[in-house]
Amino acid sequence: MKKTKIIIVILALLSVVFTYGNYKSQEDVKIPDSAIRFRVLANSNSPRDQKIKQDIANKMQNELYMLLKSSRNINEARGLITDNMDNFNNLLKEETKDLKYSYTIDYGLHEFPEKTYKGVTYDAGYYESLLVTLGEGKGDNWWCVLFPPLCLLEAEEKANSDEVEYKSFIKEIIEKYF
Repeated sequence: MKKTKIIIVILALLSVVFTYGNYKSQEDVKIPDSAIRFRVLANSNSPRDQKIKQDIANKMQNELYMLLKSSRNINEARGLITDNMDNFNNLLKEETKDLKYSYTIDYGLHEFPEKTYKGVTYDAGYYESLLVTLGEGKGDNWWCVLFPPLCLLEAEEKANSDEVEYKSFIKEIIEKYF
């Protein structure tokens, strides 16, 4: 019985060390100043408008992934984005044809509020970005980083995953016994 308690305490300490290590590394994450962001502003916060925003963000994210997945530097990514604005416009026109409001799409410097994502806080400010505004743009927004391709990697992970859930054996033991 004493050995079991010692093993549990050791496992608990290891869990704390690993948890602290992961937390610490998330604090150090910073979007480079030379990043390109992508943002979709919903018309409103109604459930319907939020769903429309998410659907459009997903479609645009997939389109952008296919376009930018092999870009090697920020200048190449900028060129691909600006060269494909008509394609993005056509995609948005098709996706919004049944809506009672319009949209705008713009590539340039846009204001972003402070945002916390996956435990990391990103500063407010003006950032180079592709901005889609749906209707009045008064609803909650969705955003990600296009280059370096942080959100594009998430899009690829979603496309290539079967929604695998990871569990921590150590955490399960601690929850069971403490």
